[in-house]
Amino acid sequence: MVRIISFQVALFTMIFLVTQESFFAWLLLFDFFVRALRKKNFSPFQIVGNFALSGWGIAPKLCDESPKRFALYLGLVTSLFLIVFYVAGFTTFTTAIAVILLICALLETLFDFCIGCKIYYIIQIVKGNLENDRNIK
Repeated sequence: MVRIISFQVALFTMIFLVTQESFFAWLLLFDFFVRALRKKNFSPFQIVGNFALSGWGIAPKLCDESPKRFALYLGLVTSLFLIVFYVAGFTTFTTAIAVILLICALLETLFDFCIGCKIYYIIQIVKGNLENDRNIK
């Protein structure tokens, strides 16, 4: 499911980059926002993903939710910045943010490599190595 959704994120980000139509950026923001609120029934990407999985008869692969949720929040923040810079007229920043989102989505789609998950694990390692962490003696 994650790879199907990341494919859709990559597709709509690419369409946004080519057309510069704000609708596609708003759709990305809406989908990230709805999934962040755990309202998956309202997520267009989730609905398409469920349809694809049920149509192909593929069983979902289970994984740890925490890193994926963190990556989802990063996607939400990234798409929010995409909209803010677009509305403000900063096309260079808008394009740069869209390219970063596209690269991250393509890495997940093509190689099952989640940048947000890697950042999450690095943060957990740093938190674990802090001297004031209650688990470190």
